Amino acid sequence: MSKQSLEYPNLLLWEKWDLKGVKVQDPGLLNVINVKPMLIPHSGGRHEHKKFGKTRVNIVERLVNELMHFGKKYAKNTGRMGGKKQKSLNVVKTAFAVIELRTGQNPVQQLVRAIENASPNEDTTRLSYGGVVYHQSVDISPVRRVDIALRFISEGVREAAFNSPRTVEEVLADEIIQAAAGDANSYAVRKKNEQERVAMASR
Repeated sequence: MSKQSLEYPNLLLWEKWDLKGVKVQDPGLLNVINVKPMLIPHSGGRHEHKKFGKTRVNIVERLVNELMHFGKKYAKNTGRMGGKKQKSLNVVKTAFAVIELRTGQNPVQQLVRAIENASPNEDTTRLSYGGVVYHQSVDISPVRRVDIALRFISEGVREAAFNSPRTVEEVLADEIIQAAAGDANSYAVRKKNEQERVAMASR
């Protein structure tokens, strides 16, 4: 039996969304955003302890993992979402359904656009010369760009949903739609522009 025949050609994410047509337009992120077709975004942590293993994790699962930090406002991995992956999966699944209803587009494609628009190209690092500390602008690796974009999106959801009558699913859908459009009202896009502005001043 050939390797090609072992492939699953009709795998849909949650039996709803096709990942085959999802395109990454940013050439710098092409090799670090994984959109391989899968049924449920849950790999069981098999990428752990492998160099650059997270680049082979589906981008939807990486968003789910980032949302598991959603708990107390200033504490990771605590509160109602700490370690609850099934709950995070349900949040993302519902948010994707909302995105599809509002935009009529593939929500995974919208997520990829949001990450591309929210990933900064520059950051600052601390340098010390003669006891004087100053900041120097540096370029960011593609892997870190995706990490920061996912963190900005999850932070925006946490800030907007905390003590709010809106559900976390609605807030996540709004954040992804706005970030995908490059809207300045998006928390992730706003944070990205702020970080690049600080880095530009430190060149």
